[in-house]
Amino acid sequence: MQKNRIFARANQKLICKMKKLLLSIVALLAVATASAQQALFDQNNITSPEQNADGTVTFRLYAPKAVTVEVTGDFLPEGTPSAAMKEERGVWSYTTQPLQPEMYSYKFRVNGMEMLDPSNVYRCRDIASFQNIFIVTKEEGDKGSLYNVNRVPHGNVSKVWYESPTLKTTRRMTVYTPAGYDKGGRYPVLYLLHGAGGDEEAWTTLGRAAQILDNLIASGKAKPMIVVMPNGNANCEAAPGEWAPEAGHPYASSMYKPSFMGHQSSRPVASTEESFKDIVSYVDKNYRTIAKKQSRAICGLSMGGGHSFSISKLYPDMFNYVGLFSAAVSLGSRNQPVAPEVEQQLKTMFQRKPALYWIAIGSTDFLYQQNKTYREYLDKMGYKYEYLETDGGHIWRNWRIYLTLFAQRLF
Repeated sequence: MQKNRIFARANQKLICKMKKLLLSIVALLAVATASAQQALFDQNNITSPEQNADGTVTFRLYAPKAVTVEVTGDFLPEGTPSAAMKEERGVWSYTTQPLQPEMYSYKFRVNGMEMLDPSNVYRCRDIASFQNIFIVTKEEGDKGSLYNVNRVPHGNVSKVWYESPTLKTTRRMTVYTPAGYDKGGRYPVLYLLHGAGGDEEAWTTLGRAAQILDNLIASGKAKPMIVVMPNGNANCEAAPGEWAPEAGHPYASSMYKPSFMGHQSSRPVASTEESFKDIVSYVDKNYRTIAKKQSRAICGLSMGGGHSFSISKLYPDMFNYVGLFSAAVSLGSRNQPVAPEVEQQLKTMFQRKPALYWIAIGSTDFLYQQNKTYREYLDKMGYKYEYLETDGGHIWRNWRIYLTLFAQRLF
């Protein structure tokens, strides 16, 4: 009997200790949870980027344990790679000079490591990396307004798979159809080509092509048109992660890491230029197009400008409007500045008198001299073209401007 009472008291003491231990654990978990929630609240309660009344923009990042934080982006003055942010109560901030209407991109650099802004859900992929974006607009019709989503009728953007007999594969392209397309009628077509490292998604993300066309068409500054944005990498069927390469291909998995011009490690069965007629044929058969030269245009940036240069002269009866944006143009070689084949193709094309042959480039673009040499050749031959030179280099800020201006000259 005495033993039972001893055991009972011992059990009661053990139970009390267990209860105290559990209460301590619960209390610690509550503190930890509250602390985590507070940290989450602190981070989510931050506005970044914030556009201020004076035209400046403030970036903020909650990083209480960081030693150094910088912001880098195309809003900084040319030649300034990054700007140091200042810390107060764990929040780092930086305020820009007043910014002009434009779409800008940026990243943070925390203790030397790049990271996206956790307070900004708007971001774009550029080849193998992501960057945050924001748009500055001050009045209707400025560049920021053109790149913004406004209360205007919207066109549809589709990811379309098509057969390419020339490349012996199925490929993907992006197609914009203007507001009202579903109601009938036929439309002219603009073929819009991306640059090296890009794909069929580049012009709708970094280029804001759908917003530009929506806003230009709604304001009556551009005619309603279909815009076709193909993948210009002849041995890639689609954007990274959207196609399944065959065994033995350098991109064995669809989840490969994109790289600048990495697709060149595998040779396609034909070139982008040779296979382009497959795209035009598919579009004319599957969309309500005006299937004639007078209602087709082609333009592109960098590599896509080079493709536009080559495709337009290879098929002189296919496009009536040609736009070369910071184009990679090649007339020949060092030993033969203008190849006889190129000379004959250009002669044939210009004899057909395209309605518009438009060249645009930035004054500090690394392809500037190449374009100057090409213009000198056109001048020498008496071939008619129009030329636009802007500030800046090989950047999307210029290419969005070029698309905006070129689209207003079509059809």
